[in-house]
Amino acid sequence: MAEGGTARLAEAQALAGALGGKIEAMYFAIGSDDLIGIVDAPDTASALALVGTVSASGKVSAKLTQLITPAEMDAAAAKSKTLKYRAPGA
Repeated sequence: MAEGGTARLAEAQALAGALGGKIEAMYFAIGSDDLIGIVDAPDTASALALVGTVSASGKVSAKLTQLITPAEMDAAAAKSKTLKYRAPGA
């Protein structure tokens, strides 16, 4: 809080940029989460590295939610049509 919001945004942009990513959006919030950011990371490993680095500071608790595009959902739906699954007890 003492540094203000734009200083935190600049720090987040530098961290994401070092991994080849960028901050798409960052908002401070009132509620169970103090900050919500949308990061475009080049891959899952980079996103995990970013969250792990921030969490390792001990000052921030961070969590990761991977967003899925509609096209990715279409691809998953197409793959699921090829699978057969028998539920327990069926």
